[in-house]
Amino acid sequence: MPSPIGPNATGLTPVGPGVPAALHAVLTSMQDAVRGLQTPQAPTPVVAIAQAKLPPAVSYPQCVALVSDLNILAHSDGVHWIRQDTGAVIV
Repeated sequence: MPSPIGPNATGLTPVGPGVPAALHAVLTSMQDAVRGLQTPQAPTPVVAIAQAKLPPAVSYPQCVALVSDLNILAHSDGVHWIRQDTGAVIV
């Protein structure tokens, strides 16, 4: 059975040969950008947000944020935002 996310394991369907040249370039550029997000090859920027503005951790499991007013990185375990310097829950 074929992969449910497409033949190139990115979830993207290849740009077909019948697509007009101008649109082909745009679609190819978009595909390259998505691939870069899926498999980064270098460090990427992290969103900076104040502690009081952190969204619910449950909405962002396995995500990272720079808590700007605390000057620390935090990750969501799916329940809480966790400080990377101490491992404590951010409340």
